[in-house]
Amino acid sequence: MPWEPGDLAVYPAHGVGRIEAVEQRRVGDQQYDFLILRILENGMKIMIPAQNVDTIGLRPLIAREEVTRIYELFRSPPKALEVANWNRRHREYLERIKTGSPFEVAVVMGELLSLRVDKDLSFGERKLLDTVTTLLVKEMALASGQSEKDVTDEISSFFPPAKGAGSPA
Repeated sequence: MPWEPGDLAVYPAHGVGRIEAVEQRRVGDQQYDFLILRILENGMKIMIPAQNVDTIGLRPLIAREEVTRIYELFRSPPKALEVANWNRRHREYLERIKTGSPFEVAVVMGELLSLRVDKDLSFGERKLLDTVTTLLVKEMALASGQSEKDVTDEISSFFPPAKGAGSPA
């Protein structure tokens, strides 16, 4: 897919960004095209060699229909991984996130939201839940034309309150 300045794109594990420019840069004695991507959430600027776009998993925003499919995933969320060891679960979650698939990110989010119903999440689990929530909610909001708050509220409606909490977060 040819990228143009102004296009929205999703960079795995960093989230939605806007292509600011397509620039040519000399590296050694070769000329290369680079996409300049600014992540919307935090303003981080990323230079992506155009020939590596597919390798790193840069992709366009999901379609509105895919937002509906993600909500369907949350309607019947999977049980949290049965792996008792948090480190092993964490590695599995990170592998899913690195795929760049919004559906894999949604699975991780659903598992963590389900897990927090039964137990207090550890610091690492809470941090990972914050990360996947940021990644997914921004993209779903932009793709569907909803506010981030509306997307967050709808996702929360599929899960009981967290253990010890009065309402879902």
